[in-house]
Amino acid sequence: MYSKEDQQRIFQVAKSLLSKGIVNSEEVASQLREVLKYADWRYYVESEPVFADAEYDQLFSALKKLEAEHPEWVSEDSPTQRVAYGISERLPTVAHLVPMLSLDNTYNAEDLTDWAKRCSGLVPNEEIVFCVEPKYDGASISLIYENGKLVRAATRGDGVNGEEITTNVKQIKSIPLSADFHQERIQQIEIRGEVVIHKNTFAALNKHRAAEGQAPLANPRNAASGTLRMLDPNEVAKRKLSAILYHISDYSLEQKTGRPEVLATHFDSLQWLYKIGFPTPAKELRTFTKIEEVIQYCADFEQRRDDLPYEIDGLVIKVNSIAQQERMGMTAHHPRWAVAYKFKARQATSKLRAVEFQVGRTGSITPVAKIDAVNIGGAMVSSISLFNEDVVREKDIHIGDTVLVERAGDVIPYIVKPLAELRDGSEEKIIFPTHCPVCAELLEKPAEEAVWRCINIACPAQVVERIIHFCSKDAMDIRGMGESNVAKFFELGILNTVPDLYRMDWHKVSQLEGFKEKSIANLQNAIAASKAQALHRLIFGLGIRHVGETTAKNLARKVSNLKDFYDWTEEKLIELEDVGPKVAGSIAHFFSLHENRHIIDLLEECGVNIHNLQQQKSQSGGAFEGKTFLFTGTLSQMKRSEAEAKAEAKGGVILGGVSSKLNYLVVGEDAGSKLEKAKKLGTISILTEDEFLQMINE
Repeated sequence: MYSKEDQQRIFQVAKSLLSKGIVNSEEVASQLREVLKYADWRYYVESEPVFADAEYDQLFSALKKLEAEHPEWVSEDSPTQRVAYGISERLPTVAHLVPMLSLDNTYNAEDLTDWAKRCSGLVPNEEIVFCVEPKYDGASISLIYENGKLVRAATRGDGVNGEEITTNVKQIKSIPLSADFHQERIQQIEIRGEVVIHKNTFAALNKHRAAEGQAPLANPRNAASGTLRMLDPNEVAKRKLSAILYHISDYSLEQKTGRPEVLATHFDSLQWLYKIGFPTPAKELRTFTKIEEVIQYCADFEQRRDDLPYEIDGLVIKVNSIAQQERMGMTAHHPRWAVAYKFKARQATSKLRAVEFQVGRTGSITPVAKIDAVNIGGAMVSSISLFNEDVVREKDIHIGDTVLVERAGDVIPYIVKPLAELRDGSEEKIIFPTHCPVCAELLEKPAEEAVWRCINIACPAQVVERIIHFCSKDAMDIRGMGESNVAKFFELGILNTVPDLYRMDWHKVSQLEGFKEKSIANLQNAIAASKAQALHRLIFGLGIRHVGETTAKNLARKVSNLKDFYDWTEEKLIELEDVGPKVAGSIAHFFSLHENRHIIDLLEECGVNIHNLQQQKSQSGGAFEGKTFLFTGTLSQMKRSEAEAKAEAKGGVILGGVSSKLNYLVVGEDAGSKLEKAKKLGTISILTEDEFLQMINE
């Protein structure tokens, strides 16, 4: 939608508006509309925001003010005339039963007091009870249930229409597929909520992405939003999303009777939803009769925001009485009876003092910014990854810059942008090295990559990182051999290569501080146990470029011995599921190198398993030998992992997706796109769970 040149121009306009202030002119109003439309597109469609929330709010408020003072400047497509812009064309569009409006924002006690006064003016001489709940930082959704069953889920979209994501939402286990609404005579109900990712889940997701060589996701909110719009529901399920439902926006009754008592107040409605199985902020809800109490609660809650398992960026204050809400009504942009109190942004400015270049296990050179230590979200930040040269050039970051740094919860901090307007001329460009900072070998940068690499496989920095990766939980899982111990043993000469793990000088280790008899015994047991790990863990642990856990499993299934790959060509590797030319080339190159074969020989001599024991077992009863299987949907009689194990035990091979290589697709409940694709191919046998079990028994 926007060219790179357009995006740079609009971004510069926004920075100018934010730094120089808003001038009262029609041209500035037009500029604000363009900037906000672009910001909405990046946020809602691309899931890649370019402005902090506070910056967006500042620009939006400025445009509202200008248009209020000059109604003749208002255009029909102004961001103030609707909630947000943009719906991805990849998913069908559906209309919400009731528009999903955004909330007005407040940032201080004075704003909250003013809002409470406006509410009182709308229902004079009536007591107002305020209900307060966390403002979850995720992706908004709308759910419709009919006759007790979930029939539709949609994203927020533009507030009037959203993207239909029912199949994806069904992968979120915290959202009930059915509920007992009949007890309250409810025939249809629309419930609003937020899709979120648990902090621990998000950290694990980023760890997995790092192991796969992918860039970390910026924050849980964007990860949730992007996940909801994935086309493969199975990929959605892998992200382990959660949901918090916080509002009943519409309902219809089986018979025209009065409002159910449980829906008389916002507090009662969420407590009721919680009781019938819905994830709501019921335990966090608080009610107050005075706005001063609300203000104090907001201040106290901000201090313990990190105690919650999900990221929040503020609190939402609502008038508790639904009858009062209805009388207060809405503006074109937000409900009058609710307001968001935003916490202080988890951003800070600091000075970029230097850039260091670190060497990864595959030789990748990563620039790391060293900034003046600054407290962001309760953590002191002094080092920040800049990822690669392209990122540095695109953001135009210089040594000496004042930079805007962001950190949301436990997420890796990153530099949002340099504050170029504060430069005084003393700043210096970041110069990337031509030689490895550790071993001084000449660096290379493949044409198709953004990363400079040291190709010296004996580079000490790479050796240390490879040993750390080999010992990691998802590889050989050698507990006690973490980053610090590996680095210490390497520095002392106890470890020089991966095989040295299995032939360490334990007497030398016993002389080190902190290594007593028990800790050494635990470490010895962990190393000994790792010798029996499955072949796919060894393949992953070897650190072959572009080979993650899934590819390692697919590779392990194809051989009886790791050394079988010595004779595999790129052409043969490409025939495997999920292996393209780049991955095939990397695998073939790895096994062709004499030094890598020598390491495998040494590992075998040390007793490390290099055989596919599972394949050897399956060959004894290989009724499914040469047959490929894929499971989709929810199985009722067993877990999917159990079904896959049954197929593999008979010699079958599990594939990662539907293709011409697939023989059998076993379909459970709520099967999605895989089933449709298999039908279109027409060459795949589609089995029910019962039919699959019958095959197993035969």
